[in-house]
Amino acid sequence: MATTAPPAEATTWSKEDAKAAAKRSRRMHRKEHGWAAAFMAAPVLGWVAFLLFPMGFSIYASLTNWNGIGRMTFIGLDNYALLIKDPYFWKALWNTIFYMIGIPIGLAISLALALALSRKIQGRTFFRTVYYIPVISSLAAIAILWQWAYNGDFGLVNQVLDIFGIQGPNWLADPNWSKPALIIMAVWKGLGYSMLLYLAAVQAVPRSLYEAASLDGASGWKKFTKITWPMVQPVTFFLVVTNIIAGSMIFTEINIMTPTGGPSWSTASLVWYIWNKAFRNLQMGYATAMALVLGILVLIVTAIQFRINRANEFSID
Repeated sequence: MATTAPPAEATTWSKEDAKAAAKRSRRMHRKEHGWAAAFMAAPVLGWVAFLLFPMGFSIYASLTNWNGIGRMTFIGLDNYALLIKDPYFWKALWNTIFYMIGIPIGLAISLALALALSRKIQGRTFFRTVYYIPVISSLAAIAILWQWAYNGDFGLVNQVLDIFGIQGPNWLADPNWSKPALIIMAVWKGLGYSMLLYLAAVQAVPRSLYEAASLDGASGWKKFTKITWPMVQPVTFFLVVTNIIAGSMIFTEINIMTPTGGPSWSTASLVWYIWNKAFRNLQMGYATAMALVLGILVLIVTAIQFRINRANEFSID
């Protein structure tokens, strides 16, 4: 005999129940929004305190005559007009651009080392460690070490050149050799970092691509230009951008090895000149104007690099 379930009781909502439910929902939403705002507050406040406010303050300071301590005197665009006529600014800017020559040299050597150390050779772990030691070493200590090595009378560099019958120059005291000397040191210090990134990129290339190229009779150069180089281009782009930013801020090496800006102002970088104007001459407003100009130049160069990289990606696709 079939049984039937009792009919379910109809649930009825009064207006008071609906209002209470809506009130609970609004309270829950307000609580969720409050927690969301609390979690978002830290990065937003950090962005305002450490980026937006300093940037606005720097723009205003660049329009003033200020020694960094006393009262600011608004002078409009006078600092920028003085900057255009300042021959030391243009000399320091040229020196900074000249230091960028070391970027392609360092990247080429780093890629060559990465290709060599990616092979199964004896002692490759030892060589990887040796090349990376300068990266984690103190920049001040390395600058002092190379200052001794570049000494024209008893420096190690000239002693090695003398073995081959080459009369080495007085590196840091010669206007023609002071910038190349700093470039050599900077390239030597940055080799390990670039090599490590290139090594990771080279080892990530699928072996099947090289095997297929070998079956097609491709030479070693063809494998490099058609397989290795396109696969490591993202790393190259990253290193170019970061090295340009770091190269535009070169300061410690110059301040230690050539504290007066080198012979005939031959080693003074723009950041070194900004530091001197701000903290030695107490021309903080003028130094801030130069710093903003440098930041804009770096931003433009970085944007150009991003555009070139995007165009290369489209051409590959």
